[in-house]
Amino acid sequence: MEYNTSRQKLVLPEYGRHIQKLIDYIKTIEDRDERTKAAEDLIPIMAQVNTSIKENGDFKHKLWDHLFIMADFELDIDTPFEIIKPEVLNRKPDPMPYTQASFKKKHYGRIIQDMIAKLDDYEGEEKEALTELLANQLKKSYIKWNKDSVNDDVIFNDFRHLAGTDVEIKDDLKLVETKAIMAKPKKRKTTRKNRN
Repeated sequence: MEYNTSRQKLVLPEYGRHIQKLIDYIKTIEDRDERTKAAEDLIPIMAQVNTSIKENGDFKHKLWDHLFIMADFELDIDTPFEIIKPEVLNRKPDPMPYTQASFKKKHYGRIIQDMIAKLDDYEGEEKEALTELLANQLKKSYIKWNKDSVNDDVIFNDFRHLAGTDVEIKDDLKLVETKAIMAKPKKRKTTRKNRN
């Protein structure tokens, strides 16, 4: 009996061992036209085996690419598409450029810092409302990272530090309670009325 552990590893397991064996057989056909015809006949079978590939826009091109990948790029046949090159397939992606901008308080994040910098673009009630929203967000972020309650004065000091200028914060401004932030949301019970 032959076990899968002793067999050759599948290149694309979603197609299964039978498709891999058919591709290996196609590689042994000596006549180029026969080889091309056999490959063309195999493509619809591969589409039936791997039905999820049809969700992609240009799935026929992808099937031909998969055929060549499974054949280890050793098929000499005519194809309706330009086949992916092994160098392109095995190329490492370019490194992602990360911005190493300076953070004043890393646990609040870059977006909060950018939003606080935009406060000067607003005036009056809009600026007060935005200041209150951002201060509450600072408190939520602080509690999320420190898992501890925090005095509102600490948040206001951090807010001023992030703003880099003296920001007007109302004396009577009360931030969200720590227990409200740390409370887990209640699960809604579904009733028959809600399901309909």
